[in-house]
Amino acid sequence: MAKNADKKITMEKVMNDPAYRGYHVIVVAGKVFKARTGERAGELLKEAQEKYPHQIPAITYLPKETLIPWFKTSFSPNHSVSFSQ
Repeated sequence: MAKNADKKITMEKVMNDPAYRGYHVIVVAGKVFKARTGERAGELLKEAQEKYPHQIPAITYLPKETLIPWFKTSFSPNHSVSFSQ
């Protein structure tokens, strides 16, 4: 049973997989649906709901970049945050 649990796709696994960066992602019933646009994600959500009507989908968008490039932070030893341009 542990082998099947390892193979089941979860949103956590998808979020940690760089292959899904830049996509809208829907995970339902251990399956992944991905779309480049929000419009297509809406279509895929409808398809997933029709195919798996008794499952609740997890939906998110994973940006290509994990950092906001225009927002710099520096941390001081006392753990306060200072912001600079």
